Parts: sequence; C-alpha cells; structure tokens
Amino acid sequence: MTLRLTNTLTRSKQDFVPLDPPRVSIYCCGVTVYDLCHLGHARSYIVWDVLRRYLVWRGYAVTFVQNFTDIDDKILRRAAEEGGTMESVSERNIQAYFQDMDALNILRADRMPRATRCLDAIRGMIVELQQRGAAYAADGDVFFSVLSRRDYGKLSGRSIEQQREGASGRTGSEEGARKRHPFDFALWKGARPEEPGFPSPWGPGRPGWHIECSAMVRQELGETIDIHLGGADLIFPHHENEIAQSETATGRPLAQLWLHNGMVNVGGEKMSKSLGNFTTIRALLDSGISPMTLRLFVLQAHYRKPLDFTAAALEAAASGWKGLRAALAVGQLQRRQLGWRQASGSDPAPLPAELQELRARFLAAMDDDLNTAVALGELFELARPLRGLAGRLRGGAHPDAAERQLEARWRLLVELAGVLGLVAESVEPDAPAPAEAPLAQELSEELQAIRALLQQRLQARQQRDFARADALRQQLLDLGLALFDKGGGSTTATGGPLQQPLTVDLAPPA
Repeated sequence: MTLRLTNTLTRSKQDFVPLDPPRVSIYCCGVTVYDLCHLGHARSYIVWDVLRRYLVWRGYAVTFVQNFTDIDDKILRRAAEEGGTMESVSERNIQAYFQDMDALNILRADRMPRATRCLDAIRGMIVELQQRGAAYAADGDVFFSVLSRRDYGKLSGRSIEQQREGASGRTGSEEGARKRHPFDFALWKGARPEEPGFPSPWGPGRPGWHIECSAMVRQELGETIDIHLGGADLIFPHHENEIAQSETATGRPLAQLWLHNGMVNVGGEKMSKSLGNFTTIRALLDSGISPMTLRLFVLQAHYRKPLDFTAAALEAAASGWKGLRAALAVGQLQRRQLGWRQASGSDPAPLPAELQELRARFLAAMDDDLNTAVALGELFELARPLRGLAGRLRGGAHPDAAERQLEARWRLLVELAGVLGLVAESVEPDAPAPAEAPLAQELSEELQAIRALLQQRLQARQQRDFARADALRQQLLDLGLALFDKGGGSTTATGGPLQQPLTVDLAPPA
C-alpha cells in the first residue's frame, strides 16, 4: 500500500514519495505567541502530530520543524497593554504552548526556530530578493513585488485582480502609499520611534510575517522540503507569499506537498481570536475535559473537513474515549490476572487472520489521505471485546479461557492507538484498589528502567560507541517504544508501556 495525500498545490491526491527516502523533511507553521492557544490550534497540531507518528511507524526518518513567530504587531500591542516587553510576552506564551501541547500528547518538534533567532537568514534572503529585482526598498520598508512572479496565485488559485480587490482597503494607508502596487507585501517593516527595532541595511525595523517562514525553512531544512503544513486559513496570503519569496530566491520548488487542515467552526463561523468566539485549550482542560477526549474529538473528522465544535460533539467524544480507554487500560491494570505480557510494537508472533484484516483496514484508512475517522472505527472494533472484559473484571469476575486469548487483540490496539497518539492516561478511579498498588509499583520500576536505558544510549552516542547505542536502541524498540532524537543531546520516547512521552537529556559530566 502507498500513502496518498491531498496536495493543495495540485488540488489532487497523490502518492507520497520522499525526496531522499527514508528521510522525510516537514515544516509546520507555528503560532504567533501573543496569547494562549485555542482549539483551532489544537486541531492543527494534533492532526500533524498524527501524520508524523504515522510516518515514523511506517519506517521513515522524519525531521519535523515548527517555528515560533515571536516578532509581530499583535505581540507589540500586547506588550504595550501590559507595560512589558515583546520578549516577556513571547516567552510566557511559548512556555504556555509547551504546557498545552504536552498535555495533548503532541510530540515536540525536532527543531523549533524563533524569528528573533533567525534574523541573519531573514535579512540575507531579503537582500537576495532585491538583487533579483523582486523586492524594493521604500522609506525604511522593503516590499516584495508580486508582479515579478508570473505564477503568483498558483497555490490559492486567486488571480492578481483578486489580490487587488483584497488589498483595496490598504491603498489609502501610510504603508500602501509606499507600495508600487497595492498587493505587494512587506518583507521588512521600518520601526516607528516608539517601537523596538532590529538593525538592517534599510534601517531599524522587523521582518514581515511571510519572510520569517521562508528563511527558517531554508535555514533548518534546505531549499526544497518534502511536506509543508498549516491550517487552511494560511493558504492565502501566508503560504502563497512563502512560495513567491522562496522560489524567487532559490529557483527551486519550496515543497513537494502542501497539506492544509480544515477549520474549527463555532455557530457556522471559523473559531478565531479576531472573532472572539474561541475557546482556549487551557480552559477546556481546566473544565475537566480530558486531553485524550480532545484528541478523539479532533480525529473523528477528516483533517481537511471543517470540525464543528459543540457540547454534544464533545460529550460523544468523551463517551467514546471512556470505552476505548477501558480497553487500552485492561492489560495494564489486570495483566497479571490475565497472564499477559507488556504491550510491545515488535511482537514476532503472527496475528490471527481476523486481526491481520483489522490492521490492514487501519493501514488502508491512514494511507487514504490520513483518514483518521475510518481508522478510529477500526480501533473501536478492536476494542469491543476488550471493553466487555474490562467491565467484567471491574465487577469482580474472573477471566475465562476465551478472554485470556484476547492478548494479541489488546497488544494490537495499544500499537494502533499509539499511532494516533491515544494512550490511557492513568489508572481508572473505580479500579479495584488491591490490584492498583502492586501494578503502580511495577510500572514505576519499568519507567525507571526505560529512563536508565535512554540515558545509557545518549551517553554511548556522545562517546561515539555506536554499536552499543544501536544495541540499546533495539532493546528500547523491543519494548514497543518509538524514539525521537533531538539536537543538544535529548531523546523523547513514546508508546509501549509509557502512558505519556518521556524525554531524557544527556546528564552533565560529574
């Protein structure tokens, strides 16, 4: 089977063929860090987290880059309102972002560049665009000339006349008066006297939003990448302008595939901060909604379709997660009573024909443009007898011979649920107390053992003892873990016996 994804650029579904298999380079547009993230952000980053997990599960070596926009007019306004600085507002909201995404079991990107730390690359690209005749300076600002690109509009399908209509409201502005054409866009904005600025050949100022991502993509991943990700609201103007800038500067395609997720709607309108109809992730979690309920809610719809946010839809997701969680947890809570081993993603035993068919259907659904809605249906089918078993055991019954034979089904459920980032968060509160204490101790000891193996592997890599590092990696993979190495001596492990991602840093020398 071949993974097929809908490319916004070609408006068609096409086979995914990496530029340099098995390596895959992905850039995901990140948040502008002036406030807490809302459910629309959660939808986007949950979906792309699943794409990343699925590619890793299929054997690809993924490098996932996601930026922070920490220079922006909104950040400056928030800093002025609070009497603080752009840096303090950005740092506070970056930490809040990590807290929210960690709670949702979203793997951290391999690299997370910030605009303020990529200024040399940004300024350099602007100079290149000027040298190519595609950009011009005007009183401290620098603009990209849209008419320099004959194919401008190829991503969004919007003609130049449509750009003119969209820009008509800006032609009377101070910035508009400096433009040669009303639909040109800013690469560099000169700083006003009361604003912070960064040095540049055009005077103090700050970069435009679009050039930041173009420069960070090239700095982190090169001139052409495999996949560029974002919400559908970024197709125009952000991604359209990224293409214009990057492809003018390099003469090469910016990305092979452009993927965009649909919006979250409230009352028929897109959820957004500008409309004031947004709900923050923090508020939802603080209200008692579990992180896995939110993941399930998001994944029940195809990523390209709108997602309607209603109380009824959340309640349905909560009910679905309760049953799925019980099935996932039964092997953790009652493994000794059932005589089952710990779940692992590398079980050499062949699956029964029925389970092979279920796994194949899950794979087919995910290969069909990441159809998580159908894939979830296969998880619920897997979970059905396990839910019944969990209910009987909670009621004090003893497992019969047929129920003891459900181990392969449970192990497959844990594996496939992990591909979607769904994990049983903790022991259920109504589980029998006598069974909890020894199991909790056992899981704690297993967690410490995993942590020690990760630490030993990092040390072996630092000492360039790659044979030992590979042996330790295989030992961890045999436990069903997926490993994500990061720069600076850090590894994150997920899956297997872990209920949440575990990140281990290289210990400092004694």
